[in-house]
Amino acid sequence: MTLALQKVTTSILCEGSEWTVVDEDVLAEQVARIAVGQFSHVSKILLGEAATPTKVRQAAKKDAIGLLTLKPEEGPWHRDGWVFQAISWIAAHDDGGVAIRAPHLIKAHKGFDGLKLELSDAGAVTGVIVFEDKATGKPRDTIRKDVWPGITKLEQGERSNELGQEVSALLQTQLRTFPDLNVEAAVEEIAWKEARRYRVAITVDKSHATPEPRLALFKGFDSKAPGAISRRIAETMVVQNLRPWMQAFANLVITKVEGLPDHV
Repeated sequence: MTLALQKVTTSILCEGSEWTVVDEDVLAEQVARIAVGQFSHVSKILLGEAATPTKVRQAAKKDAIGLLTLKPEEGPWHRDGWVFQAISWIAAHDDGGVAIRAPHLIKAHKGFDGLKLELSDAGAVTGVIVFEDKATGKPRDTIRKDVWPGITKLEQGERSNELGQEVSALLQTQLRTFPDLNVEAAVEEIAWKEARRYRVAITVDKSHATPEPRLALFKGFDSKAPGAISRRIAETMVVQNLRPWMQAFANLVITKVEGLPDHV
């Protein structure tokens, strides 16, 4: 286990978990595998499946190290954001990883931070979970200024074409399990506003590690995404001294990348 997810019981505002890093060394190795493009290997491990370690080409290692290394005069925000999105993707496997979009490998990616589908036993889409992952030292300001506006736009129907395309791509991966699945019909039949759910994952310090301050971070979530509490997922990861921790963790991930077996 690399991350422990503790469910948090709150009011009707939202539901979610607190993440705790259990094994930083193993977590770094998993992020390293994601960085070199081997997310499927990590996914198998997280789902308890057999996963034979695969070798890595030097070009992939070089690209991964570039992803994790800050250039001169470059701020840490995009790099740290990517690292946190990779951790968030790992955490998303806690309740199963049947249909989770692969992590992107671009630090300043402008698309959805992550996407996960909830499927019935028959392969019908029952939920479309949109990730909002933020590594920040100012969690409340970030939620209020960056997260809420994005959710509001989605609730108003903006980016529906982009979301539909992402869902279609994820459904394509399910055709082996559900060979009779009509991807286009499944996308068209989704009642988007009811099926769409939002998973806000954010870094916090110890001042927001107790229930009341933690809940206060997500004030207004119910007005931005009204309806059942299941539409509002609030995830937090306590990281004291965020930027130094991220730098040290990125360095550890780079060490793990360098230590992956070479493809000859």
